[in-house]
Amino acid sequence: MKLTVDISKYPLADNYIEPIKGFIEQLNQYQELHVITNTLSTQVFGDYEQVMAAVQDCIKWSFERYGKVVFVCKFLHGDLRPEQ
Repeated sequence: MKLTVDISKYPLADNYIEPIKGFIEQLNQYQELHVITNTLSTQVFGDYEQVMAAVQDCIKWSFERYGKVVFVCKFLHGDLRPEQ
């Protein structure tokens, strides 16, 4: 089964750019996923199990590294990448 996740990250810190960039860099290490980033959010596309494992790992990494962070995620069934 394919999955699309739309993630917005809100670091509770004055220096908010570094935690956002760090999270995106972590997600991009998963070669089996397709990651698209824009000014509002990051979208992750791929196999359900792989997407969920990567998102879980990256959120945990972010909490451990940066402390208090708010994540807003939308989970959508299927691969909803924009047309190439």
